[in-house]
Amino acid sequence: MTDRLKDKVAIITGAASGQGAAEARLFLQEGAYVVATDVQFDLLKKQANKFAEKFGDRILPIIQDVTKEDDWQKVVDQTMAKFGKIDILVNNAGIGNTDTTSGLEDSTVDDWHHFMDINAMSHFLGMKYVVPYMKQNGKGAIVNVSSLASVQGIAGASPYTASKGASRALTKGAARDLGQFNIRVNAVLPGWIVTPMMQQFTLSKKLLDELIAGIPMGYLGNPEDVGYAVLFLASDEARFVNGTEIVVDGGQSVRG
Repeated sequence: MTDRLKDKVAIITGAASGQGAAEARLFLQEGAYVVATDVQFDLLKKQANKFAEKFGDRILPIIQDVTKEDDWQKVVDQTMAKFGKIDILVNNAGIGNTDTTSGLEDSTVDDWHHFMDINAMSHFLGMKYVVPYMKQNGKGAIVNVSSLASVQGIAGASPYTASKGASRALTKGAARDLGQFNIRVNAVLPGWIVTPMMQQFTLSKKLLDELIAGIPMGYLGNPEDVGYAVLFLASDEARFVNGTEIVVDGGQSVRG
């Protein structure tokens, strides 16, 4: 542990598994107090119990539907009651596209709203509810987890791509709004990362080989690869980094 986040209080959504769990673990290792939220509370509680064995009461799990304003109010209220401040927000919670074989015309309005609500609106709500407390502190760091899809697009996944693009654009706008308050807003754009969300894409050796063939590094990323990028943006090391994005894709975007 190097104390890069010593005594900072961070809210991390979607922290029950995958990238969110990796981010929570890295933050705890670096001295932060972590409020870990997820809609899958049993899984979250199990993960939090593991963290508590090593990090004690510096982890607070809260069940949360990130699309509900009442749930965001609950999270900030419990965070303030437990830790007294909010320094960092990581809008990590999101959903992936489970079917990339359908065309745009097969997508429904419900599909559109589902992706936009979870992958974009939740980021807006998270910022809306934590910013007043960050203003009280005189500083803050927000990291929105978007996707490489917001740059390249994914065939058969237009609503998903649009939702990640909305998060990316929201990051830019919020950075302009909040920089004057010493609140930084940045984004991380993961490529193919081995998480439960993308398990379906790794079950077929043929598809897996195709994915890897498009990555110059020659392998898929892991959750910690994303977590370290988030950690940097959340830390004071990035004090002059605002409105930007870090692509974590092994060079996939370089090949186009």
